[in-house]
Amino acid sequence: MPELSRILAALAAAPGQPAALATLVGVEGSSYRRPGARLLLLADGTRLGSISGGCLEDDVVLRAQRVLATGRPELATYDTTAENDLVWGVGTGCQGVVRIFLEPIPVIRPPWIKVLAENLRARRDTALVVVHGGDQPTGTQLAAGEPTPSDGAVFRETIFAPPAVFIFGAGDDAQTLVRLAKDTGWHVTVADSRPAYAMAARFPLADAVVAAPAAQLTDVLPLDARSFAVMMTHRYSDDLLLLRALLPLPLPYLGVLGPRKRTDRLLAELQRNGLVVVDAMRARLHAPVGLDLGGRTPEEVALSILAEMHCRRENRLPGHLRDRPGPIHG
Repeated sequence: MPELSRILAALAAAPGQPAALATLVGVEGSSYRRPGARLLLLADGTRLGSISGGCLEDDVVLRAQRVLATGRPELATYDTTAENDLVWGVGTGCQGVVRIFLEPIPVIRPPWIKVLAENLRARRDTALVVVHGGDQPTGTQLAAGEPTPSDGAVFRETIFAPPAVFIFGAGDDAQTLVRLAKDTGWHVTVADSRPAYAMAARFPLADAVVAAPAAQLTDVLPLDARSFAVMMTHRYSDDLLLLRALLPLPLPYLGVLGPRKRTDRLLAELQRNGLVVVDAMRARLHAPVGLDLGGRTPEEVALSILAEMHCRRENRLPGHLRDRPGPIHG
């Protein structure tokens, strides 16, 4: 579960507790985390999230405790640009300046928390602002809410809906992919023609589990132009039906598990039966699915699939960070 989702879940699970929320609102130079990183401290000491690689957290928690006690927000600035910086974590060497805004979260939760939680469940984007300066630093609010100051002391952020991946095939190897996808923030649907396999009990982390005949699966699922799909049924007849239905859809990514020869055979049979496979279809088809990481176990295969999907989602080509010109984050 992503950091922000864990924070929202913690607030929902502690309705009688006030909290303090730290948000990374500005970065100059290098920083382990990017603006939008958050850390939550509940009144009982529960802590979730992070705003650095661990070097600033202790001081941020002390400030968060003060915010809890006073109910007043604070803006903290940490400068790690000095060569011999030993103040924040025995010489981080990050060479950056970060600004962190800490705000109280009262027992009566601000409206943005409920709206954001509902939007994430419904896969809708949410625009937020964090007002961290001016005469009245009001903290986090919906972008369409109260007026914000024009002095630049505002961090604006869009919390995007979680990307959706539809996993066709409910075998044991799909369980591993589901777990890894949920850990990295995907909205996951598992679909299979076998009701005995497509059960919520087998996929407790999945957002939806659907059982239907292979020829009907794509008709009952909310596939759209933002949907990723992975075929891993291990059944040739099901894959033939699914590939016929999925190839013409404008999906950004369609992965097929199995050897290249098997997929070539599927495509050849579809073409003999009248399907015209155009270049655009082949461009979004990833078969064999996954990056060449040398994986053999279900966990390693799932990692290679998810890494390839993430590259596609971020419009990145697979490669080594050491070979990337310029900064890591665009």
